[in-house]
Amino acid sequence: MFDYEMLRLIWWVLLGVLLIGFALTDGFDLGVAALLPFVARNDAERRMVINAIGPTWEGNQVWFILGGGAIFAAWPFVYAVSFSGFYLAMFLVLAALILRPVGFKYRSKRPDPAWRSRWDWALFVGGLVPALVFGVAVGNVLLGAPFRLDDDLRAFYDGTLIGLFTPFTLLCGLLSVAMLVLHGAAWLSIKVEHGPVHDRARTFGMVAAVAAILLFAGGFAFVAWGDMGYRIIGAVDPSGPSNPLHMTAQQAGGAWLDNYAVYPWMMALPIIGFVGAALALVGIRSGREAIAFAGSSLAATGIIATVGCSMFPFILPSSIDAHSSLTVWNASSTQRTLGIMLFVTVVFLPIVLAYTAWAYRVMFGRVTSDAVRTNPDFY
Repeated sequence: MFDYEMLRLIWWVLLGVLLIGFALTDGFDLGVAALLPFVARNDAERRMVINAIGPTWEGNQVWFILGGGAIFAAWPFVYAVSFSGFYLAMFLVLAALILRPVGFKYRSKRPDPAWRSRWDWALFVGGLVPALVFGVAVGNVLLGAPFRLDDDLRAFYDGTLIGLFTPFTLLCGLLSVAMLVLHGAAWLSIKVEHGPVHDRARTFGMVAAVAAILLFAGGFAFVAWGDMGYRIIGAVDPSGPSNPLHMTAQQAGGAWLDNYAVYPWMMALPIIGFVGAALALVGIRSGREAIAFAGSSLAATGIIATVGCSMFPFILPSSIDAHSSLTVWNASSTQRTLGIMLFVTVVFLPIVLAYTAWAYRVMFGRVTSDAVRTNPDFY
């Protein structure tokens, strides 16, 4: 039904949809976990916060798995280079994520306050560290990863874990934390009863909204006036074979803004990011929880889509050999593979969405202190 060029574009869009889906669902889980020690002051309040995400966090992680699977199947070069080059960072994220299920399951096994406090901080780490590292990873993608490909398409990575943390990548990491904390605070304002936890979540949400706006603006300044960006030199065959060495690219400061001149509609994406964060701030201040959550969702969507569209057609540029950079046109699977995967996605993704919507509808409602005390199924 689609030619090779169109399939590549479709899968680039689908990859963005999966990443945004992860940010919108598991993102508020990470944000709530990062807020846990600060919005809840005693055991009953912390149980309220935990049970605000307890019924859905496992299902939300499906988007993370789908995103990794899509990269593996649709963009094997990207998967091979990024998951091997960023191995230690990925291990750090997975180690932090492992703390979440363990913390949920073991926290209330004993009534000892010290025992529960340790697991609360484990849940905090499981929320903060992935949010920070995901943002740092995006910052490194914008800067370019230190890898190169030889004539046999073998990847060689020259970076270190410490080298991933630079002023710009840390700014991106803090933006990711602010974005997800805002989303988590908006979720808590919807899910917990009105009271101290609700009020503290609103306070932290307002701070996170302002931080997200300022950090997003700071990131734009880095991209616009910093020495980062890549562009393709010469002709490109969008339907050509997947061989990164058939493309010529160069590093050029400000090149990440080129697409906005070619496709003016893309300007809507950063505007959505700023407007979403501002809308969330207004919604939180006015006590309109639905508007706050819609705003935080728009902010995450706009920020992530801005990164993807700014980089198009690059997916993973190389900072030490620009000609090894991976793009939409030179790093995909075969046309048949992309076509079969698209058919499977068209069939099963609506089922996943329908089931997710049904699950949220069934579990809709606020968590109350009375329910925490009396419901034997709560954490």
